[in-house]
Amino acid sequence: MSRHFTRLTPEYFESMFQGTEDPWNLETSAYEKAKHDHTVRMLGSGEYRHAFEVGCARGMLTCLLAPAVQSLLAIDVSGTALRAARKRCAFYKHVMFANMQFPAQAPESDFDLIVLSEVVYYWDDTDIRTAAAWVADHLLPGGVIILVHWLGETDYPQSGDEAVDKLQDALTGCVRIERAERCGEYRLDVWRRTP
Repeated sequence: MSRHFTRLTPEYFESMFQGTEDPWNLETSAYEKAKHDHTVRMLGSGEYRHAFEVGCARGMLTCLLAPAVQSLLAIDVSGTALRAARKRCAFYKHVMFANMQFPAQAPESDFDLIVLSEVVYYWDDTDIRTAAAWVADHLLPGGVIILVHWLGETDYPQSGDEAVDKLQDALTGCVRIERAERCGEYRLDVWRRTP
């Protein structure tokens, strides 16, 4: 399997979501459900005012995050996925959606929770540095980043471990590691913004 050297394009994801309703079995897989539940448990009992989810896909994790936050901006590069996510999360009036290719496109707001679930390994090294610079400017002091990445072999620009390690290196001095768990096929990392 040969690796992509540059970020995966919006067309890559749009074709995935147009090709099948659930390309990664996010809606039907027991593995995905357990991983999403684990992600939400890592939020703890803290109250988050402004949350940002990158790569919301069809909104499975978004619906689980929504009750734990006061406002949530969920983005994806696929319009097809976003239509499904909006429908799934219609009950939650405090959840907003946008079609964005992060980190090239990014909100100007500040957040106290950023969720990067299964996305950083789609980025090339330049994207990781760009994302880190944005996080440094837009994650509030004491704010939390949750990262979740599959550890299997892919053709993405980064492996799960490379993605997390490179983003951590780019954020040296900005965040401290609170949790770093390896859970079978995936890793889950929780970082907190230093004051």
